[in-house]
Amino acid sequence: MSTGTLIVGASQAGAQLAASLREAGDTAPIALVGHEAHLPYQRPPLSKGYLLGKTDATGLALRSAAYYAERGIEVLTGERVVELAVDRAATARGRTLVFDRLALTVGARVRRLAVPGAELHGVHHLRVVADSDRLRAALPFARRVVVVGGGFVGLEAAAAAGTFGAEVTVVEAADRLLGRAVSPLTSEFYLRAHRRRGVRVLLGSAVTAIAGTGGEVSGVVLADGTELPADLVLVGVGVVPRTELAEQLGLLCSGGIVVDPDARTSIPTVVAAGDCTVQPGPAGPIRIESVQNAVSQGKIAAATLAGCPRPAVEVPWFWSDQGDLKLQIAGISAGHDQTVLRGDPESERFAVLYYRAGALVAVDAVNSPADYLVGRKALAQGLTVPADQAGAADRPLKELLVAAP
Repeated sequence: MSTGTLIVGASQAGAQLAASLREAGDTAPIALVGHEAHLPYQRPPLSKGYLLGKTDATGLALRSAAYYAERGIEVLTGERVVELAVDRAATARGRTLVFDRLALTVGARVRRLAVPGAELHGVHHLRVVADSDRLRAALPFARRVVVVGGGFVGLEAAAAAGTFGAEVTVVEAADRLLGRAVSPLTSEFYLRAHRRRGVRVLLGSAVTAIAGTGGEVSGVVLADGTELPADLVLVGVGVVPRTELAEQLGLLCSGGIVVDPDARTSIPTVVAAGDCTVQPGPAGPIRIESVQNAVSQGKIAAATLAGCPRPAVEVPWFWSDQGDLKLQIAGISAGHDQTVLRGDPESERFAVLYYRAGALVAVDAVNSPADYLVGRKALAQGLTVPADQAGAADRPLKELLVAAP
């Protein structure tokens, strides 16, 4: 390729960026390069429906091969870019790509435990299709499963492991579950809910080693010396943005590739989108790991490359299925100064509304889709729900909407 756009990273953001360029009328060549053997696919089902066998690899695909071919988007799978300049790239297989415009949608990689035994057979991570395939093949034969990390992936996988009849223990180093994403009230609900379903949850517990015999995992060792027996360990302690190529270019990186509202990096001709980025947020720079953000930033990055007006910024949203518990989040709760509970957590159907300076900024809804949809609509339209009325669960939330202060 001698002209056009190179998109490094066949992720959700990368696929959206390519599609949006074509939708904007851009006719220059586009090459979308990914290191996996698959066309761009959805990642959320890897710890949910795909892990449970409710969907297959075909169902994961974002778009068909025909879609890319019909639009002149060249998708190079199984190619890892190892060297990058502002006008050319080299892959591990020796391919050279020359381009006019560059987009980085390289995503993130799993964070690994830096403890003895972390590479034993039977220790799993969950980020790509191959990870989910290995875990799905192993779970039916596991009797004792230890999940290290009480975030979304860890809790989703713990719920899945329970359906196979395994004895499941979740080990979290912090003092509450989902600590970076939800309020203490929501954290406490998930702690109680998982325990009610037979999951053992240990908070404030650091892992110091993974024990094994003959190369096979046999347990997880905690800082207090306790060893938890295990024949399968899933490590879900977050992800690390892929910034290596950005650093080769000299781009500003700080917890991710730093971008402005137009998805421009510190080199204005280079854009970035998705899990690899850090963007301006309501309470300071923020990195958002979600499908919605990847799609939204992909559209914005495409508009920037094509010289089109920036699309409207969408309200961030996220979801997590943990067995029969569906959590839906809209907005960004960082920097909130007040929360209001709506409903009864013991009924496993409630919502938590977050406020900053009297205005609604986010909502967590557990098995409460109506409150989620109204909250998301309010955030999108500049509306709010008065905090002193929001807790009235006997009134539909939509009846309480007013203009934001």
